[in-house]
Amino acid sequence: MKKSLLALAVLGAFAGAAQAQSSVTIYGIVDTGIAYSSKVATATGGTGSKFGINSGVIQGSRIGFKGVEDLGGGLSAVFNLEAGFTNDDGGLQGSDAVTSSNLFRRKSVVGLAGGFGTVLLGRQTDFSDTISAYTAVNDFGGVVSNSGSGLNRLQGVRTNNSISYTTTNLSGFTGNLIYGFGEQAGKTSAGQAYGIGGKYDNGPLGLGINYYQSKAGSTPSDTSLIPAAGTTGNANTAAAVAGNTALKSLNVVASYQFGAARVYANYSRVKQDLKGTPTVATATLGNAQKVDTYEVGTAYSLSPSLKLLAAVDHSRATFNGVDGKGKLTQISLGADYWLSKRTDLYAFVSNMRASDIQNPGVTGGATGSDASQTAVITGIRHKF
Repeated sequence: MKKSLLALAVLGAFAGAAQAQSSVTIYGIVDTGIAYSSKVATATGGTGSKFGINSGVIQGSRIGFKGVEDLGGGLSAVFNLEAGFTNDDGGLQGSDAVTSSNLFRRKSVVGLAGGFGTVLLGRQTDFSDTISAYTAVNDFGGVVSNSGSGLNRLQGVRTNNSISYTTTNLSGFTGNLIYGFGEQAGKTSAGQAYGIGGKYDNGPLGLGINYYQSKAGSTPSDTSLIPAAGTTGNANTAAAVAGNTALKSLNVVASYQFGAARVYANYSRVKQDLKGTPTVATATLGNAQKVDTYEVGTAYSLSPSLKLLAAVDHSRATFNGVDGKGKLTQISLGADYWLSKRTDLYAFVSNMRASDIQNPGVTGGATGSDASQTAVITGIRHKF
């Protein structure tokens, strides 16, 4: 009897030690809002108001699993699997023909971490996603996506078949490198992507910069080059241009905390080298050859629970074979009230104006060229 108890005690000690050296965390976000949009294009060619329930207003709704195993000597094995979903209808989140049914389309990585930094392999975002914490994306999320941050990668665009290296914090500086494999036989450069970025945190000051470039190919690692769901292909996947540069994106961001107020500003330039001459109906940011985006904003803490938010985004687009520049300007105001550390209520009002370019709309859908749209959104977000 005593021997059995001793054996159970030893086994329990080993189990406890093993559990202490390895852990898996389940986490997630459920974000849903009620949205009103004015002047949304209708099927008959006019415009009308639109009401709806939107999932992932500030942050995409998701469920994730992340884990770490202590390998000894300061080395750890790490992984992160993250699935996105649209909780207004219970579907999987998907934006392109290849990944619309993928389970872990938000993130799927495994790697090693230690005193040298972290190396990850799989499907992941480049460093633009990290430095977006210094921009309006941190407060307004997807509400400001259509005015430029959805194109310049601040909203978090994935790179398939990629390897990344992130340094440890070096006196406030953190650097990152990422490389995506195009995986096309006979032409290594086809479909590849690479990026380099860094950020600096020093008390109230936050600075960030990131450059990302991707090339055309039949299986591009940059998911922004993958054809939209329901289409068969585009210029970026044509065999004739495989290996040619398709996209270049530069982001420079800055943020400073003045007591209760955080103020920020950023600039980005995106070049899409393979874009052709658009028609009037297709003159959008996505079809522009060059887009410059400017942003200023602030977040003011009226109390520990309540933040007042404001941001102005302005994009100028140049099109191949078209004189002049298309312009988009978005003004956003909002409030975010935290009921607890995990649950908050938010309310936003945003107006987007277009000049010589198609207005993509704030959230309810496109409005047409040289148009204005206003959206009002209120919702709830819970983190677990």
